Amino acid sequence: MTISTTEIQTLFKHALGNYPTGVTIVTTTDENGTPVGLTVNSFASVSLDPLMVLWSIDHKVSSLETFTNGGKFAIHILAGNQQQLCSTFASKNVDRFSTCNWELSENELPIIDGTFAILECKTHQTVVAGDHTILIGEVTNIRVDEEKDPMLYHRRQFGPIPNEFYQSK
Repeated sequence: MTISTTEIQTLFKHALGNYPTGVTIVTTTDENGTPVGLTVNSFASVSLDPLMVLWSIDHKVSSLETFTNGGKFAIHILAGNQQQLCSTFASKNVDRFSTCNWELSENELPIIDGTFAILECKTHQTVVAGDHTILIGEVTNIRVDEEKDPMLYHRRQFGPIPNEFYQSK
């Protein structure tokens, strides 16, 4: 029996939707200095020397060229209590930055308050892969709030890491 492309894509989404990941918001500014950002869970480390990370952006996203041509971006690893912020930055037709406190960094990147960690990056390379572009960034600055825990994404739900996760058996 042959499985259709649609069925394979559905299984793929189901498998990866059940794979727990962290959640990030990636920000930059457009050519006019206006802040731009979106929720991303396709984030991973790449290298320790030099420090590099990657994330990917869908070709249908309106800010695709802003991110791929901007030369820099900031990755915010969300704190466990930032579900509303996560949803806002995943929504369309919303003034995302009006719903949070933020400021420009010395690198002129929009930095959102209250996140677990922030990695400011200069774009090292972009790679077109299917219907997404992978952005590889060299980390130029890092901030971590040791008082917070990161957010978890699992089965299309966002939230803090459960306390049971930390309990030894």
